Amino acid sequence: MSNGKIIFIGLGLYDEKDISLKGLEEIKKCDRIYAEFYTAKLVGTNIKKIEKIIGKNIEVLSRDETENGDKIIDSAMKENVVFLTCGDPMTATTHVDLRLRAIKRGIKTRIIHGSSIVTAVPGLLGLQNYKFGRTTTLAYPEKDYFPTSPYDVIKDNKKMGLHTLILLDIQAGNNRYMTANEGMKFLLEMEESKGKKIFNEDSIICVVVRAGSNEPIVAAGAFKDLIKKDFGPPLHTLVIPGKLHFMEVEALEKLAQLPAQQDRKLQKL
Repeated sequence: MSNGKIIFIGLGLYDEKDISLKGLEEIKKCDRIYAEFYTAKLVGTNIKKIEKIIGKNIEVLSRDETENGDKIIDSAMKENVVFLTCGDPMTATTHVDLRLRAIKRGIKTRIIHGSSIVTAVPGLLGLQNYKFGRTTTLAYPEKDYFPTSPYDVIKDNKKMGLHTLILLDIQAGNNRYMTANEGMKFLLEMEESKGKKIFNEDSIICVVVRAGSNEPIVAAGAFKDLIKKDFGPPLHTLVIPGKLHFMEVEALEKLAQLPAQQDRKLQKL
């Protein structure tokens, strides 16, 4: 039976100031701190700034070390361990798996939630959170491999009138973060390949950039217009809307600068 525990703490969306007071209190009491930044990144800060605000050293784990999990679990058999992640800790399947493995080893676990892109994006756009369907992730094509499963997720969501949150690929080790422009290009290529007429260059898409920062970018418009814009540094996120309530349409016009003449292209309730 373990004498230690693992506390999963979400760091929020943007910088070191997003961490909750509850999370900070637990960090100051723990014996060891691990973190991973391959599933997401706090683009408004760096590891030194996080260490300064918490007053302790952090061991950043690689993707392999995180997915393996042995280093965290072995430490938690005898110590109180904090595992830091961006956003909310349990939005990544890897973190859920780690928690389950710890429980099976008799290690106590606890979660201190952080703000998440899953709720921040709908809030910034003014879209109703309960009207989102399954979330999907666009991955970079690799050689002859071009994963098109996001297209099918969008198609299924649209059949039900639901919005689709589209996360964009992060390759932290290569300092490569997919832009909204690249994401839109890949989506249009999927449409050309699949040909189910789910969307086209005149369809409406939404872009949210640097959620959690003081000045996030929020935009809605046609693919052909937004794909030309420079949205600046990461992280970028896309949304393809389903059927919209009249208040959601108004929100896109007021909050995301959707041109009034383009709202006629939207499916409305």
